[in-house]
Parts: sequence; structure tokens; C-alpha cells
Amino acid sequence: MSRYNEIMQGLQEALAYAQGDPTVNATVHRMSVSSVPSTFTPDEIKEIRLNAKMTQSIFASCIGVTKKAVEAWEGGRSKPDGAARRTLGLFKQNPRYADDVGIIVR
Repeated sequence: MSRYNEIMQGLQEALAYAQGDPTVNATVHRMSVSSVPSTFTPDEIKEIRLNAKMTQSIFASCIGVTKKAVEAWEGGRSKPDGAARRTLGLFKQNPRYADDVGIIVR
């Protein structure tokens, strides 16, 4: 079955389920999401970047911010926002995160 057909089938089942069709065999998936780290110290941010073996420029590109932002984080002049903190947490867990998810292509 093509990806399109799978999506269409899922949408049709969801619509039937929402309309109260008792013949729909709905599968409920429960999941939880880990919390976003509340903050990182400037030293932690630098350590995360160095463990990833990246320059400030490359690290900034991977996270989707400017080099100036990374400089400011590491200098303690500003703090990363929620999305950047989430990404920093992913890099902290796995310094090869950018490689593993295809952000960096070698």
C-alpha cells in the first residue's frame, strides 16, 4: 500500500470514528514527551558544542541560529529559547545527533 493510501485510510478511519461508527477498530497510542531542559549554563553549552566537535558556526547552523547567538549563549549574554534548548538537550544526550538525523552530510 502506498504512503498516500495509508494516510487516506487513516483519515477515513478517524472521520468514521469521530462520527461514532462502532465498526471502526481504533487503536489508541499513548506517549509521553520528555520535558525541555529549563536552562543550560554557558559552560554546559560550550561543552555540548565541543563534544559534538563543532565550531560555533557549524553548531549554529545545525541548531538553526546565528553564530552570534551561540557566542552570546557561551558568553552568558543571552539564553537559548525553547526549541534551541530542546536541540541542545538532544546534542547533550548524543553528540553525534546532527550526523545521526542527517543534518550533517559527510
